[in-house]
Amino acid sequence: MSIAGDHETSRLDDAARAGWLYYVAGNTQDEIARKLGVSRQSAQRLVSLAVSEKLVKVRLDHPIANCMELAHRLTKKFGLITCEVAPTDPDAPAALTGVAQLAASEIERILKSDHPKIIALGTGRALRACVEQLPKMDCPQHRIVSLLGNMMSDGAATPYNVVIRMADRVNARHYPMPLPVFARSMEEKQLLQQQEAVHNILELARQADITFVGIGNIGDNAPLLIDGFVSREEMRAMRKAGGIGEITSWVFDRNGKLIDGLTNDRVASAVLQISPSKPVIAIAVGTIKSEAILAAMRGNLINGLITDEATAEQLLNH
Repeated sequence: MSIAGDHETSRLDDAARAGWLYYVAGNTQDEIARKLGVSRQSAQRLVSLAVSEKLVKVRLDHPIANCMELAHRLTKKFGLITCEVAPTDPDAPAALTGVAQLAASEIERILKSDHPKIIALGTGRALRACVEQLPKMDCPQHRIVSLLGNMMSDGAATPYNVVIRMADRVNARHYPMPLPVFARSMEEKQLLQQQEAVHNILELARQADITFVGIGNIGDNAPLLIDGFVSREEMRAMRKAGGIGEITSWVFDRNGKLIDGLTNDRVASAVLQISPSKPVIAIAVGTIKSEAILAAMRGNLINGLITDEATAEQLLNH
């Protein structure tokens, strides 16, 4: 598609969102402006465009409408403060592109703020795909901090750490965590986290204005196992202890409670915490992760979600 075609598609998408918010959700133009990150005049023009392009009839005649309806239902059902749903590609239901583009748009809105912000990042395939969709920007006012270590146990770089890559694309100050994902013992973890540089990074993570994380499932195809962070024996022990998912390598059960012991004793990641006023947004796609996503929402480990239609529908059917 040409650049002009991409711009036209984006313009209609924005008009569809504005039309849905106005005619279906009953938002005012001021509310639409705030939610879309545009001026009130732009919001008014987008609503008018939705009408002139005949996107608005009895229902919103655009593919994004079902996505917005799913996001609205997920927000109400699970008490989320933010939710976005991307269309699912029927030919590639596990594809990350749509969700990555949606998440990149959200991050780009944040980065455009003149007010300095601390953005905390987890790791994983979905987050890396999202960062690859970000445009080149100049954002020296912001700080980007990693929530977990960027090294394997042998000192090699982890494959899906995104802080350095994102900072390179947007020219922001960045703080990678100079630790292995798992320490060899609880005692080593305590020693590592007492280092001044690490302590400062953990404090930055605690102060983050917004956090983006991935969610991993637990089982034979778990990212922690596939990427070599844990052994099959450790994975079996996690499942036996009730582990259903993980965020930044913290393993939790189906109620969103951290499991006792095992690798959770040695994980060097920042503590999972949530504040009602600060978004912790999971970028997660794939029905294989639905139980882990549900558990994270039940346990208030996240209060925001960016996913796709197929995953959203499965979450709502549980």
